[in-house]
Amino acid sequence: MQERTALEDQLKSIGRIEQELDDNVTLLELGEAEGDAKVVAEAEEALAKLKADAARRELEALLAGEADPLDSYLEVHAGAGGTESQDWAEMLMRMYTRWAEQHGYKVEWIEETQGEEAGLKSATVQIKGRNAYGWLKTENGVHRLVRISPYDSNARRHTSFASVNVYPVIDDRIQVDLKESDVRIDTLRASGAGGQHVNKTESAIRMTHIPTNIVVYCQNDRSQHRNRAQAWDMLRARLYERELKNREEKAAAENAAKTDIGWGHQIRSYVLQPYQMVKDLRTGVSTSDTTGVLNGDLDRFMEAALAQRAFGGGPETVEDVD
Repeated sequence: MQERTALEDQLKSIGRIEQELDDNVTLLELGEAEGDAKVVAEAEEALAKLKADAARRELEALLAGEADPLDSYLEVHAGAGGTESQDWAEMLMRMYTRWAEQHGYKVEWIEETQGEEAGLKSATVQIKGRNAYGWLKTENGVHRLVRISPYDSNARRHTSFASVNVYPVIDDRIQVDLKESDVRIDTLRASGAGGQHVNKTESAIRMTHIPTNIVVYCQNDRSQHRNRAQAWDMLRARLYERELKNREEKAAAENAAKTDIGWGHQIRSYVLQPYQMVKDLRTGVSTSDTTGVLNGDLDRFMEAALAQRAFGGGPETVEDVD
């Protein structure tokens, strides 16, 4: 039924694009024949929007990987730098949750570790919706922020780093070989808000996969048993994502996306001072609309990264200075 619904949505989208194209071309021809500049301008504007919509649908057709249609886990971890990096991690998580909400995805918080003064040391959310992983998988990597720090009394410019890790929420159709003997399970007291029960009982679960040293943490439920089940699902998903990445690296002969949280490894830079610019270092796509990007306007970066994966080639020289 899920596959049928997805195919029906795609067919409806194609039909809608064809119909709108025909209607606006007809409107444009009538406007030109009658010399109505207003009608011509409206038709041209509608065709430009339709072109962008068709380009996005074309990219969605490239999301044909076995994990692309699945829901996604998204983790953010602050890099070195204390409060400044932790504040940047919180800004990134806000950016991604806004992007998800704008696209009709549901966001569920799994884990959140607050910073000592402000921001987040780490956080994990589950983003639910078709192709959530397909779109978000290009966001894996280190993100760099340059700004005048609000926490510096001397108003100096600071550079901060935070890493983003994305992996799919796998279902029963995907089998992952996970032995209990390979996993160390620790129970902890949950941190952050949640009332007396959450903070006084050891309901949080941390699982470590010993052979790979992959660690997952879950504290979103008061029940230790439900947190344990969620953590198992997350660990299976992390191992599956690792296998997908290994396959991709072997096929494309390229380095892993998850690297040190620091200089030389970032995938995107967000500069707020002395000028405003967000630039993706893989594709070359950039924009001066930093406010829009931090409020979730990430489509241009995701689309360019997906196109680069599909069609290859070096960084594009695309810049938006509107």
